Amino acid sequence: MKKEKYYISFTKEMKKDYTILAPNMLPMHFKLILNVFKGHGYKMELLETQGRDIIETGLKYVHNDTCYPAILVIGQFINALQSGKYDPHKTALLLSQTGGGCRASNYIALLRKALKNAGYGFVPVISFSLGGLEDHPGFKITLPLWHRMFYAVIYGDLLLSLVNQVRPYEITPGESEALAERYCREIAEEMNRDGISFQKVKRRAAEILKSFQKIPTVKTEKVRVGVVGEIYVKFSPFGNNNLADFLVSEGAEVVVPGLLDFCLYCVINNIADARLYGRGVFKEPFVRLAYRFVTKKQKEIIELMKADGHFRPPTPIDETVKRIVDYIGIGAKMGEGWLLPAEMLELYESGVPNIVCTQPFGCLPNHIFGKGMMKPLKAKNPDINIVAIDYDASATGVNQENRIKLMLANAREQMEKAKKAPPKNARLSVKKPDEKVEKVPEKAAAGK
Repeated sequence: MKKEKYYISFTKEMKKDYTILAPNMLPMHFKLILNVFKGHGYKMELLETQGRDIIETGLKYVHNDTCYPAILVIGQFINALQSGKYDPHKTALLLSQTGGGCRASNYIALLRKALKNAGYGFVPVISFSLGGLEDHPGFKITLPLWHRMFYAVIYGDLLLSLVNQVRPYEITPGESEALAERYCREIAEEMNRDGISFQKVKRRAAEILKSFQKIPTVKTEKVRVGVVGEIYVKFSPFGNNNLADFLVSEGAEVVVPGLLDFCLYCVINNIADARLYGRGVFKEPFVRLAYRFVTKKQKEIIELMKADGHFRPPTPIDETVKRIVDYIGIGAKMGEGWLLPAEMLELYESGVPNIVCTQPFGCLPNHIFGKGMMKPLKAKNPDINIVAIDYDASATGVNQENRIKLMLANAREQMEKAKKAPPKNARLSVKKPDEKVEKVPEKAAAGK
């Protein structure tokens, strides 16, 4: 394998006393995952710093035409090394690398070049990727570790969903987030101490559901707002200027599709590569096996939430895929690709017509699949209420918030109209005993 110019390998010796820093994209998910890594002998820390100084640091060492997430993540890493909190000679950095057509695959090279220019060229950068794009002898993800990370994603999605559903209505502010923090610690400790199985996950998930039910809440109607977009600015509080906090402060309930859907999107893309382009045909049976395994677990958690009856479960990924067949091909997979408009439709059809589409500067795929798909989505669904918000180093938070406030005002107006309007299909809502109702055949997605 050809080594890039500034490549520094993370060795077995480094594992003993190096601290590995990771950027904060999904706070609950990443805390769970990092705690799992700690149980396997790694010293890891999640960077939760924010501020204009980090953005300026990123702009100093990364070209301002680069996508905004790269500026933030690289700025956060270098800011941490400059802070004096860490010994740069005993610190490594961890960054994901997809290997796809998105420019995020090149963040590793950008980071290493920036570190060299900042005087930290000796700091190892570990590539975290499913494909094993680089070799780091001191950072090996074993099968048990992958297994625990998978369940950490399931737990993270569950906790994220429950916090979003309880937080806007809780009587004591912060109670749902504190409960989620507690479970992040307890679950990781349990996995490291006692191992993991899906039966344990289901039992713990049932316990989590009951715990969130006990949080005292006020019953009131709020506008529900979905959040989609490029994966970093969609999830990261730093990347989207604390969007979830702002929406809650404006009296909205936030709905965010989980990380597992993105993971399954990547799996589906591998299957599509084999079918459409003849790539990876030999590994396709194993990819399909992984897809069936993961979707089965996803559906069982969904059924568990349905049986509990207190919280809205997510939508299975196979239903999400079916929604997009009339709009775009499954081979459109740069960046978030077909998943981005599919999540918009999923939100709309599950009763969340108000959507914030987060778009980072410099992300061409997401401007195509996000902003570019808004017109065809609205053409078939006129009452869908989407606003695209651009996030970049020069965008002002006030402008972003004002545009979101306009969307919320429109959402509240539509909600009031819906209360006064008669139910849709009111004439067909009561069926006489002798009436026959014809079934409408479903479209065959396979032919699309």
